[in-house]
Amino acid sequence: MTSPVLYFRKYFNKVQVMGVDKKKITNIEVKKKNRNEVFRYICKQETVSNPEISYNMKISLPTATQITKELIAEGLLEEKGEFQSTGGRRAKAISAVVNARLAVGLDITKNHMTLVLTNIVGEILKYERIYQPYLSGEEYYRKVSERLEIFLKESGADKDKILGVGISFPGIIDLDKEMITYSHILWVEAVPLAAVSAFFSYPCFFINDANAGAYAEGFHREGAEHFFYLSLSNTVGGAIYNGNELIQGKNFRCGEVGHMTVVIDGESCYCGKRGCLDVYCAAWHLSDAADGKLEQFFSMLDQGEAEAVKIWDSYTDYLAIAVNNIHMVLDCDIVLGGYVGNYMGTHLQALWNKVAGRNTFGEKDPFVKACNYKVAAAALGAALKVIEDFVSQI
Repeated sequence: MTSPVLYFRKYFNKVQVMGVDKKKITNIEVKKKNRNEVFRYICKQETVSNPEISYNMKISLPTATQITKELIAEGLLEEKGEFQSTGGRRAKAISAVVNARLAVGLDITKNHMTLVLTNIVGEILKYERIYQPYLSGEEYYRKVSERLEIFLKESGADKDKILGVGISFPGIIDLDKEMITYSHILWVEAVPLAAVSAFFSYPCFFINDANAGAYAEGFHREGAEHFFYLSLSNTVGGAIYNGNELIQGKNFRCGEVGHMTVVIDGESCYCGKRGCLDVYCAAWHLSDAADGKLEQFFSMLDQGEAEAVKIWDSYTDYLAIAVNNIHMVLDCDIVLGGYVGNYMGTHLQALWNKVAGRNTFGEKDPFVKACNYKVAAAALGAALKVIEDFVSQI
């Protein structure tokens, strides 16, 4: 039988070892967090010095210097000369090697595919939109993969620097089940992600199109910690952006406002219900009045054509209801994106007037915003998620 003294010593030693291990893990986590935040800071500031990093990030100068030294050795940062002297030794100018890593964004829609090539700071290096009607099956994905390779060859990108392909898909993507569970617009369901990624030579990252649009907006929207992205395309969707993350929801359906009821027993929706927001605010309501061309509709609206004005007035009535309802629940800005969001700039005030008229609290500061990205938002957001996955591991 083990004596109480020996038992205590063994127990005490075990606790000591556990304490040391825990401390090591904590130190590793702190170091990784510091590296990550320093790299993000440099990417946003473009060119900085170690003293500046130390001061603004509230870390010691030796810590800042050690981190930048490591990231320079890894090829992620570089020295670009020196700053002017302020009385002492001149500080080194440090910048991110913006093309050290690259990512591709692929947005799949009913009739087109959009490709975007970005670097580590989210700059668009190349963009292309191609007419390619969606067809479920191997032939379609083989064609997309071939077009991707041509796109990269034309860009002159170093393939060894490509982190992966972010694929934006108009449907419900269940990351736990690793499956595209449903897409009405493409008429597919229960598609394993592996069945798609098998056609590509790079790691694939999947994201819902509205989530991708939200991520593109959040990545570059200064000071935007929390907002709702309302995607107004040929279907209506949405996403919640919160502190550099997307709120996914229990079943990866968070933000599906296209199917909230705005009219009791209203018009039939493709989902089988009645009165959904999608029925009243899908982009085709506007484009159908202009030979299928949304740009032409807004041209007619700007010229004051009576029919376009009437349609727009009805459209924004329902949109104002939705925007106010979303704001009442989330208490955040609403960013209008998608096809319609691209044209909202000069029409935003009129919409805000309708929203403000419904707002219970009489808020004076407009919380409805136009999107920053008018072109390829979903493809860009998909690419940026690939970049974010890499940066978060630095």
